Amino acid sequence: MAEEVSEKKRAAANSAAQLVQPGMLVGLGTGSTARFVVEALGRRVRAGLTITAVPTSDATAAHAEAEGIRLASLDDSGALDLTIDGADEVELGTLNLTKGLGGALLREKIVASASRRMIVVADDRKLVERLGARARIPVEVIPFGWPLAARRIEALGAVAELRRAADGVPFRTDGGHYILDCAFGPIADAGLLASKLDATVGVVEHGLFLGIASEVHLAGDAGVTIFRR
Repeated sequence: MAEEVSEKKRAAANSAAQLVQPGMLVGLGTGSTARFVVEALGRRVRAGLTITAVPTSDATAAHAEAEGIRLASLDDSGALDLTIDGADEVELGTLNLTKGLGGALLREKIVASASRRMIVVADDRKLVERLGARARIPVEVIPFGWPLAARRIEALGAVAELRRAADGVPFRTDGGHYILDCAFGPIADAGLLASKLDATVGVVEHGLFLGIASEVHLAGDAGVTIFRR
């Protein structure tokens, strides 16, 4: 099963990587599916493609550098041509997303917002009727006073759990923040929830990516289907 899922992720990544053209400035996402994108672009770079990439995490930066992809910082880049990233959920019809399982949601949203297009790669397990149906919503919070932020989020109808690293200590993002994994269940109005999370003191960012994805490359048993917004 795991091998089948990996093959689907690889197929979606290879499909999206074909959109990258010479000279482009490309945002690179974080997570298991995004790793396949980096590998696909690395092969194209070694075959002669010239691009510059802005990574969304230290892990992605190290992987891209190992693949021979030239890197730049967002501060020096301006507008990006496109970003390719994975997703934890893709909402059918709207192409709204939940993201953040890889712990880089803040940087991912910043890079996506700086891009002319956001291309999402995913396998068909990620397609849902409503966001929150199969994944928790990661919410990045300031470590100082995080229990207060957690209580306020729970008042919105969630069960909020502090993400922990393998050794049991609180997981920290590349920016030094904590993540609360919040179970809301299927979300009736993602826009309303996003605005309430945005207004919660102590919240840095959340994993609701609404109206951001331009295109989704979704891999299933029959191949890759492309959805556009």
